Amino acid sequence: MFIAAILHTFPHLKKGMVAAIRSAGLPDDIAINVQPFQDFALTGLRFSIDESNAPAIAPLVAGANQEHDHRSFAEIRNRLNHSNLDVTIRQRSIVIFTLLAEVEGQIHGVPIDQVSFHELGGWDSIADIVGAAYLIESCGADTWSVGSLPKGSGTVKTAHGPLPVPSPATARLLEGFVWHDDGRPGERVTPTGAAILRYLKCTARVPESGRLVASGYGFGTRRFLGMSNTLRVLVLESAVRAPLNRDEVAVIEFEIDDQTAEDIALAVERLRSSTGVKDVLQMSAFGKKSRLYTHIQVICEPPLLEGIVAQCLSHTTTLGVRHHRAQRTLLPREQVTVEQGGRVVKVKIAERPGGHLTAKIESDEIARLEATPFAEQERMRRETEALALANKRVKPDGKK
Repeated sequence: MFIAAILHTFPHLKKGMVAAIRSAGLPDDIAINVQPFQDFALTGLRFSIDESNAPAIAPLVAGANQEHDHRSFAEIRNRLNHSNLDVTIRQRSIVIFTLLAEVEGQIHGVPIDQVSFHELGGWDSIADIVGAAYLIESCGADTWSVGSLPKGSGTVKTAHGPLPVPSPATARLLEGFVWHDDGRPGERVTPTGAAILRYLKCTARVPESGRLVASGYGFGTRRFLGMSNTLRVLVLESAVRAPLNRDEVAVIEFEIDDQTAEDIALAVERLRSSTGVKDVLQMSAFGKKSRLYTHIQVICEPPLLEGIVAQCLSHTTTLGVRHHRAQRTLLPREQVTVEQGGRVVKVKIAERPGGHLTAKIESDEIARLEATPFAEQERMRRETEALALANKRVKPDGKK
């Protein structure tokens, strides 16, 4: 329903989303359906995966569970890591799956890597989460909010037997969210939907003002008498300049005084390439007895803290680490492309307080110019950044 609602709102994202799902390994003989749908009151879209001709998901490692709807979180994570997905979409997908695995592990009392997904282990769930990750990345929303959620009633059938509604995983993921009883029985919010809402860090307060620029409806498969089973998306453009974005990160710190420089360099690269790691800082420091230490600071996604701590302890000789959660303040920013010198170059545009825009060519683009003399690199960089800013300041109607 989330995918259908976003695609109804932003139909131009369909092609890229389908390509992303295929990049995650979805076989060509599994159909991806995005179809118009109309009930007695509304029109919109319905998204589904047709697995009637689906092959079993072959395990990546020997001995892995091969049941169609029963595989471990570790196996799904490995599959995504070995896929051709864009790295940003891959990381978003893994973090959403991690949120699910964490609550399942807490509920069933098992380590996260031993969590087995049953209803969430098939191609349909992988497609749901990868598709949602692509749309979250591509629609460019600054913030997300959600109204009160329908609680539902009764029980839902699972591999563990009948469970109360909302399911234990859904209830754990949506702690702190506002609920209401709309009088309809059955499951109203699935664990996958709950994980998406939790990942989006939705605020409970829907904005009361702003210019409505788009809307869309995504339908579920259940039918209700006298009521549409739909998720509605509203896109609001703030009438005033949005405040600076804030989010939360986990910070891990430790020191090393007995590991070679070569081994430390290798460990830092391993940590920097780990899923969920945003940055790794390395600096020199003096410790007890004036010994020279190497200080390491890792900034990562909070849901993946436990696994990254384990990697710090595995890849280095440190005997312990410190970690805490920290708030970040972020400037609104976006990546744009500029055609310059016969090539397409990526540039990052940031909006400073007061509305002033700055541009910076992506470091990967500079690396592509290694064979170019430094003076020529600098000229191209300045011209490209100036062109990106000029394009950004022109509105769609051509007015500045």
